[in-house]
Amino acid sequence: MPARTGEQYIQKLKNADNNVYIHGERVKDVTEHPAFKNVIQSMARLYDIQYEKPEKMLYKSPTTGDQVGLSFIQPKTIDDLIARREMITEWARFTGGMMGRSPDYLNTDLMAFGTANQFFAEGDPMFAENIKNYYEYCRENDIALTHTLIHPQVNRAKAQHEQKDANVALHIVEKNDDGVVVEGVRLLATQGAITDEIMVFPSTVKRAGELDDPYSLAFAIPNNTPGLKLMSRESFDYGKNHWDHPLGSRFEEGDTIVYFDHVLVPWDRIFVLENSSVCNRTFGETNAVVHSSHQVIAKNVVKTEFVLGAVLSLMDAIGIDQFQHVKDKGSEIMIALETMKSHLYRAEYNAKIDKWGMMTPDFAPLDAARNWYPQVYPRLVEILRILGASGMMGIPTQADFENEEIGPILHRAAQGKNLEGYERVQLFRLCWDLTMSAFGTRQVHYEYYFFGDPIKMHMTYFDNYDKQPFKDMISEFLDRAKSTRPKYAKA
Repeated sequence: MPARTGEQYIQKLKNADNNVYIHGERVKDVTEHPAFKNVIQSMARLYDIQYEKPEKMLYKSPTTGDQVGLSFIQPKTIDDLIARREMITEWARFTGGMMGRSPDYLNTDLMAFGTANQFFAEGDPMFAENIKNYYEYCRENDIALTHTLIHPQVNRAKAQHEQKDANVALHIVEKNDDGVVVEGVRLLATQGAITDEIMVFPSTVKRAGELDDPYSLAFAIPNNTPGLKLMSRESFDYGKNHWDHPLGSRFEEGDTIVYFDHVLVPWDRIFVLENSSVCNRTFGETNAVVHSSHQVIAKNVVKTEFVLGAVLSLMDAIGIDQFQHVKDKGSEIMIALETMKSHLYRAEYNAKIDKWGMMTPDFAPLDAARNWYPQVYPRLVEILRILGASGMMGIPTQADFENEEIGPILHRAAQGKNLEGYERVQLFRLCWDLTMSAFGTRQVHYEYYFFGDPIKMHMTYFDNYDKQPFKDMISEFLDRAKSTRPKYAKA
């Protein structure tokens, strides 16, 4: 079937009756539940945009000839990468970059796995065929995916088999003719309540060794699989209208704790099994980390543009754009934006065909950007908060403005340089939702840990960086400056 519409996405969720819990209750219909219905409508709009701009959003399936989502494309040329990035940008512009797990994120990962399927044959030739078939199934059916990567935070100082309750983490219980039975908990499936299927990814931090092999696995199953429970955190969509909460009422993705209660995973959905080495190498050797980073940096460029637009609009609204310190802060965001765009440009134009036949971006600039942005984004929204000052607190609701007694007073009291009171407060409510609401602060936390612990990421970045050329540069420079060696200085 071709790429689906928003209505098809909603109907599939409604029919699935996924086992979702929130606020102490099982959800009867996520498409109507207050915690999920608004973000589901936003997701539906993403799918509809595919048909509003098919020339940018879709491409011809190599197997069926149907028009399918461009985020699934196996790039063969630099133009393919650019086309994919432009498609990613279209979706990100609709959300302001505020949906970190829009469908294109996992689609690019899955594409890399499916294309590099022979890597998975190291565990069993069947696993290579499984991941290839699953990629094609998701592409042809436009499946919305969530994923889970990590074990519960019990005791980080110990391996899984050393934990007080070694069975709390997702692990293999038994293997039978039908598949593999698994039990335990995984974290932290963003969009778990509003997607079709879940991919359990191989963790990249597994300690290799026989005792940890029961925890080393990767598979994918529908979200309505018997025994699968998706437990969502408190919703940051508080049921307010789009005027009062312009972001939280549209793009609150939710995060879920996932429990597998003796879930049967069919053999044809298994990709990695009892192999710590494959788990540790999957993202790197398939280049999935490169392609997902390409999607993330493209999304973050749009997110930075959105923050910059909010800052510039705020400056103009209250007439502070002529002050030196204000311009200095605005320039920080502009420089961050241009730096991110430069990383993206270099990654695309230095792309090369990898051993799997994919045109793969240059990872060096993407790796730098994904290590840098978690430090930058908190500063960007801090600038917006600082410039908004007390205006971030003086934000009446739409209901206040509709009150005949106090509405006219607020409209006059809240006026700005170029905006009437109603419009200025609407802008400041957006700035508040970006910076100070539960939704906005979750965005800061989310970006900070997007790829994992930033400190560990920096350590890995340092260890993997090719340092020798720079040390050689200094050695050569000192050699040119050498005079006769003193006799007491041994060679």
